[in-house]
Amino acid sequence: MAGAYDDRDGKIWLDGKLVEWRDAQVHILTHALHYASSVFEGERCYNGRIFKGVEHSQRLRRSANLLDMEIPYSVEEIEAAKYAMLEANGWKDAYVRAVAWRGAGEDMGVSARRNPVRMAVAGWEWGNYYGDAKMKGAKLDIAKWRRPDPATIPCEAKAAGLYMICTMSKHAAEAKGCSDAMMFDYRGYVAEATGANIFFVKDGEVHTPKPDCFLNGLTRQTVIGMLRDRGVTVHERHIMPEELEGFEQCWLTGTAAEVTPVGQIGDYSFEVGAMTRDISEAYEKLVRS
Repeated sequence: MAGAYDDRDGKIWLDGKLVEWRDAQVHILTHALHYASSVFEGERCYNGRIFKGVEHSQRLRRSANLLDMEIPYSVEEIEAAKYAMLEANGWKDAYVRAVAWRGAGEDMGVSARRNPVRMAVAGWEWGNYYGDAKMKGAKLDIAKWRRPDPATIPCEAKAAGLYMICTMSKHAAEAKGCSDAMMFDYRGYVAEATGANIFFVKDGEVHTPKPDCFLNGLTRQTVIGMLRDRGVTVHERHIMPEELEGFEQCWLTGTAAEVTPVGQIGDYSFEVGAMTRDISEAYEKLVRS
């Protein structure tokens, strides 16, 4: 499937039923368009099975609750919607996007309690998020924008509004010939990439930022479990910028990114070493098992 995302053949699940792709539209006065009252999930289906689908559906509902929204569908109903969308499009391997938002209604201001919460599930066939970086290592810029203090945002929610600074950071990185950008947090610690968590290797041990002001990704949690099952020591901690010089390997994790090696962050270089290759290959086997 190719072309603009609003002009394709296929089916999208919208508010309880499958509709033609081009008919899946919302009104210009949709609350989410003006006030970012939207949450979403990114998932991958491998060989007809969505990896950690239930966990994603649970997080979608939890994210909505953190934004004072109640999704009118249960986890079981959300799961059924995802598989109905996949079946309608004839996909066994695809990216799945579930999204819930405050729609147009009686309110059109900051408050939106009288507006309905709507939901859709779409999908598309998507290869490597970082292209050939999956083999040779991605090149990352260092973003000027920082992940904010959790006292200012619901950082445990996968909320659309939290990605504004990610979009700006990725645009700036791409303008420099990079695949993505690494972000610091509001204190100056290493945080994550714009849409993926980050890991480092030093002396056979793994170090990854403590997710106390950004999303603790499901892929991140999966990879940490895989490493510990292999007897690898994993340190979840605050990482200072000056520590980047001492790390030997680096990779990113996320549903879209899967496990992607990193070859460079700013002026710092990393090898695509044995541990990086091993965990990447092991993850590929796991999601397809």
